[in-house]
Amino acid sequence: MRCEVRVPASSANLGPGFDVLAVALGRYLSARYEPDETIGELRVVVRPELHGGRNLVAEAMRYYASSTGRSLPGGTLTVDSDIPVARGLGSSAAAIVAGLVLANELCGEPLGRSELFRMACELEGHGDNVGAALFGGVVLAVVDEEGPQAVAVPVEFPLVAVVLVPDALGYTSDARAVLPRRVRRVTAVRTAAHTALLVLALATGQPDLLRTAMTDELHQPYRAVLYPHLEEAIDRALVAGAYGAALSGAGPSVLALCSPERASAVQRAFADLLARRAMDGEALVLPIDRQGAQILRADERGPVSAPEAISSHHE
Repeated sequence: MRCEVRVPASSANLGPGFDVLAVALGRYLSARYEPDETIGELRVVVRPELHGGRNLVAEAMRYYASSTGRSLPGGTLTVDSDIPVARGLGSSAAAIVAGLVLANELCGEPLGRSELFRMACELEGHGDNVGAALFGGVVLAVVDEEGPQAVAVPVEFPLVAVVLVPDALGYTSDARAVLPRRVRRVTAVRTAAHTALLVLALATGQPDLLRTAMTDELHQPYRAVLYPHLEEAIDRALVAGAYGAALSGAGPSVLALCSPERASAVQRAFADLLARRAMDGEALVLPIDRQGAQILRADERGPVSAPEAISSHHE
């Protein structure tokens, strides 16, 4: 029986929420598996553009099988994705979650989502992106004595994301390499305060607090060396009416959270920045995905509508 899963993109950190906060966004990776007893093993027939990277959907499926001691039926895996790779939009997390959910479905769903989340954390190394990809909405990833936990953060007002997505690639290893090994106590205190304010703003319907809450000094100032467009993009988004803006994940994309009414103005501001800097890229308006990873039944399949985008391409 054919099995298909769809998983959203995600934007992590949300300013000060380094490795702990992420929001699911309405761009998707889909993975379809068609069991075939004549093949006898998992065969990848279509791969997304990975820029030389591994196929994490297949790796996650194999990891699930080895971790649970279960056998996957032989068959073909087809992966399609409109999540830009190496742009700070959770493409690897979406692939990992897709593989785990798909394998779990093929095995009769013996594991719950909380157990799949822990497995995803083992593969990804942290829980923010995989939490948003698996559960949808805004997720706070924490670790307690029982291991990684994903806590939903309610969003009590209409909210959309506008994302500046450069064509240039960014790699998490490079973005982590520029971070200092130690931080000052005052930096740690302010980061904790801003993260708490961010969760409060979302959960209590106080969007005007996001401008301050999404301010960061833990990682963004150092990563701005890699991404010269970052500070200007944040400033332009705020002037255009965004509630708050920040580097998306490890970059180079920049995320702005705003009301639906201000989305077009923020998108134009990002497009103007691309044009002024002669940068190739696009400015996307994306909904907040509230559902996370979904198993698609036969009557639910169909193309995912592409988000409206403004592109800038230069010779």
